[in-house]
Amino acid sequence: MKKNDRGRKKADRVKDDKELDAYCAAYMDFLAKGKTERTCYAEAVRLLEACGFKSLDTVTTFKPGDRIYRGYHGKTLFAAVAGKAPVAEGIRVVGGHTDAPRLDLKPHALYEKDGITYFDTHMYGGIKKYQWLAMPLALYGTVVKKDGTRVDIAIGDQPGDPVFMISDILPHFGKDQLDKPTRDAVAAEDMDVIAGLGPIDERLKKAYGLEKDDLLSAELEIVPAGAPREVGLDRAFIAAYGHDDRVCAYAGLSALLDLAQAKKAPNKTCAVVICDKEEIGSVGATGMESSFFENTVAELLDRQEKNARDIDVRRALERSSMLSADVCAASDPHFPDADSVGNAAKMGKGPAAIKYTGAAAKSGASDARAEFVADIRRIMDGAKVDWQIGELGRAEKGGGGTIAKCMARFGMDVLDFGTPLFSMHAPWELASRHDCLHTKKAYAAYFAD
Repeated sequence: MKKNDRGRKKADRVKDDKELDAYCAAYMDFLAKGKTERTCYAEAVRLLEACGFKSLDTVTTFKPGDRIYRGYHGKTLFAAVAGKAPVAEGIRVVGGHTDAPRLDLKPHALYEKDGITYFDTHMYGGIKKYQWLAMPLALYGTVVKKDGTRVDIAIGDQPGDPVFMISDILPHFGKDQLDKPTRDAVAAEDMDVIAGLGPIDERLKKAYGLEKDDLLSAELEIVPAGAPREVGLDRAFIAAYGHDDRVCAYAGLSALLDLAQAKKAPNKTCAVVICDKEEIGSVGATGMESSFFENTVAELLDRQEKNARDIDVRRALERSSMLSADVCAASDPHFPDADSVGNAAKMGKGPAAIKYTGAAAKSGASDARAEFVADIRRIMDGAKVDWQIGELGRAEKGGGGTIAKCMARFGMDVLDFGTPLFSMHAPWELASRHDCLHTKKAYAAYFAD
């Protein structure tokens, strides 16, 4: 190797390190601000508007290079950069979700027992209950009064804020608990959060102008307190709440923002969908089982072809394709029996393509066509993206679902493609910084093709 070659490679490494540091710092800031699907939505809209994106409701045309977004109930978001080809020829989509496993407050949220006030909670998404005991928790959400007044609440992450906790029994008294299977060690109805000592009604009224009954029309979430942290002497990992699936949602958003800033219209319209309710089956008005996506495509068509018909919308959807931007389980050396040997994603090797999800005998899977997988291989290798093939665990042990099947029902090609994680669905999950950056690079390459 020539001396000047060594120098060039070192310069390249320094450049790569700077790009990695900048991207991961921005992602960690997004995570710190986006503790819920509502706060993720608000931060995403802020970033889009700062980049010149306009609300779809305010525009009447959609020309090459135009930047638009459409929000839905403050939780689900579609953003796009118009391509040279008309929407009728299909669009390229990266779709992720920003809801995450948590504890929701029940409508009758407060009760007292032995002088202690508790928040009564209901689990949201798949969690290991014991992981949420004896750790600092934060309270986020929105309360809407009968007169329509909205009160936003965020307690537990700012300096000086109190936090909340679920108590656990001490080891000296915990023999009966320790003798139980892990799933039974804590009852779901006992996952109640300490809110204070004695009544807190007056504090609610003084601090927020809320009566106890106002919590009947509220969406309040208990999430882990604390900002994301780097992990390891080499800072190779990020520990955070909500990597699943904010790591992919942010990567898609970041790739779209870079595309918009390039000021050159892509060949096809490129879009990002950031959605809600994936962790409970993508149901409801803000989930991908709703008509939000197809309605939005219809709106885009209407701004390009004033006489567009329903059949034109259906054809546009069939001609579209999507990377279902959702995380996968990384092979953990401490739990080798969970892996499909030779088909498990590895930390530090880049995002993983998951050809099929589902459970057992591919039940509920969206199984991507070999032709589309080959096309994605071509794109990723051509762009020199670090990526890999993965699978969701050993047969009859693993499995899971994403929004892929919700989108595949339109007839479009869909492939799951996302960041590997350790400790998925735990209050604190682990992602490789390298994998975070290359997830963004993968989505950027897909848009650029």
